[in-house]
Amino acid sequence: MRGENRRKEIALLLASAGGAITGASLSEKFGVSRQIIVQDISRLKAQGYTIVATHGGYVLKASPLKERVVKVYHDTKTTEDELRTIIANGGIVADVFVQHQVYGKLRADLNLYDDASIDKFIEGVRSGKSVELMNVTGGHHYHTIRAAEEKTLDAVEKALKEKGFLVQD
Repeated sequence: MRGENRRKEIALLLASAGGAITGASLSEKFGVSRQIIVQDISRLKAQGYTIVATHGGYVLKASPLKERVVKVYHDTKTTEDELRTIIANGGIVADVFVQHQVYGKLRADLNLYDDASIDKFIEGVRSGKSVELMNVTGGHHYHTIRAAEEKTLDAVEKALKEKGFLVQD
């Protein structure tokens, strides 16, 4: 993997992580030395990412990623298609939330950024460990989508609309 692509992947991983990521795990994931990871982190900082090195690893404090909330509707059979559509168009699925009539806003972090993270999520749902949050509102729910550029968010939204997932308020 070329340096530019690797740095993009590192930024996406840090943006979607629920906590710190060690340099060693990044080194292993990308098949490069820890010194290369240190250099990549320095370059990301120069590009505007606020990355802090902690005792537990690297943490992204501020991201230049753009965000957009989309309202969607579908059944459980098409959840995987919805998520893969977002990822295939360059987005990160940061979370899912619903507006419950009694409880108000119910939110869960997802941080889905690649096929492997989607596979893990889908397996959790299909195994019966849990049900999707959208079930409490009959399939209506929201996602916060992140991407490096607005045009990527536009592409995600367009693809969701073409598949009939997007709900216009």
